[in-house]
Amino acid sequence: MNDALFAAPRPDALAARDLSVLWHPCTQMHDHETLPMVPVLRGEGAWLVGADGKRYLDAVSSWWTNLFGHAEPRIGAALKDQLDRLEHVIFAGFTHPPAVELAEELVRITPPGLERVFLADNGSAAIEVALKMSFHYWLNRGHGEKTRFIALTGSYHGETLGALSVSDVALYRTTYAPLLLTPELAPSPDTYEGEPGETPREVATRRLGDMRALLERHAHETCAVIVEPLVQCAGGMRMYDASYLTGLRALCDEFHVHFIADEIAVGFGRTGTLFACEQADVSPDFMCLSKGLTGGFLPLSAVVTTDDVYQAFYAEYAAGKAFLHSHSYTGNPLACRAATATLQIFRDDPVLERNRELAAHLARRIAPLADHPHVGDVRQTGMIAAVELVADKATRAPFPATDRRGLRVYRHGLAHGALLRPLGNIVYFMPPYVITPQEIDFMVDTAIAGIETAVA
Repeated sequence: MNDALFAAPRPDALAARDLSVLWHPCTQMHDHETLPMVPVLRGEGAWLVGADGKRYLDAVSSWWTNLFGHAEPRIGAALKDQLDRLEHVIFAGFTHPPAVELAEELVRITPPGLERVFLADNGSAAIEVALKMSFHYWLNRGHGEKTRFIALTGSYHGETLGALSVSDVALYRTTYAPLLLTPELAPSPDTYEGEPGETPREVATRRLGDMRALLERHAHETCAVIVEPLVQCAGGMRMYDASYLTGLRALCDEFHVHFIADEIAVGFGRTGTLFACEQADVSPDFMCLSKGLTGGFLPLSAVVTTDDVYQAFYAEYAAGKAFLHSHSYTGNPLACRAATATLQIFRDDPVLERNRELAAHLARRIAPLADHPHVGDVRQTGMIAAVELVADKATRAPFPATDRRGLRVYRHGLAHGALLRPLGNIVYFMPPYVITPQEIDFMVDTAIAGIETAVA
């Protein structure tokens, strides 16, 4: 065993070792010539602790995965128990208690009609499964002409080629466009892009008209419509009215296309209900889940779908209708055990009630930013809040991307003990549910000071 791995390393030495061998995600590595890498040794609740002992409030839940705090003891105890039982087994022809218990619980808590669970490794993989499964369903039902998908402008569903194909964030998509499928794009019901004086519901109604027009032209060749319910996260924390989901469900039924709900980022209590679709009282044909599913401990995703979809694949082997999609670590017992422990916390603790109180406190704290001369919008859905920085408040003209104003907020946050990682010029908050009102105050105060620095 290499004892050096477990000794407390010097932060600068660990950062140097990292930069000599690693390539980090969603990062221009050249930035680290002037932006120090932050070595972290442990986590405690809503906080990360650096190798130098400095503490950072994790305001982004480590890319939106951590629900109940770092090193949550109940999830950790479940994993330790599972380590002594079974670490992994092939999931074709074999099963195990953690996977069965997880699937049973997901069927119980997801919207009515979702009765079958397909497990995968991460969010992008879940999207790939849903897209392929929808296409394959129609093929098995004798509708091979259905080969296309409809997504929303500003959408983001992941970075594998299928998931990226139904995404519309130029930063991620443009470079790889020659490799991608081309979806039909329906205008997003994003309230921020509404007409002057329009209510969120009126924006949703108008955009449903656009969706109807698109389906009238393309439903015959469309497998599914895929959306992020209520909040388009990576696309800028764009938010919209729940009535859009109600109308979309009706349109998908009318035009005989599937409704895929990407709840990877917004599921498990983020929007104020356990799943965002609940706020519209709708059941999608496919619900994609990941991120918070394991409380931030291990990678895992799930696609929960209907028995009708399942039955389209259920046939004698010779019929050639099987869904031949797999991941080596499908149904990993450790990840499934972390997930069942996470869902147990939702049963044992008043999570959603407490989240509503925390969200109300967060709303009060960020409300004054609406009057800031360089803030175009302050918006919130449950435990997700965002502040849009603009160069001109009257016209909402954005700062040039090359200004990297968000990076200034990020730097300020690190210097003052908060992990804030804006999306371009959008400063957002998506903290763990264990955050306290006092920690919210610190988080918002640090962000406000960072905003002042960024727009100076």
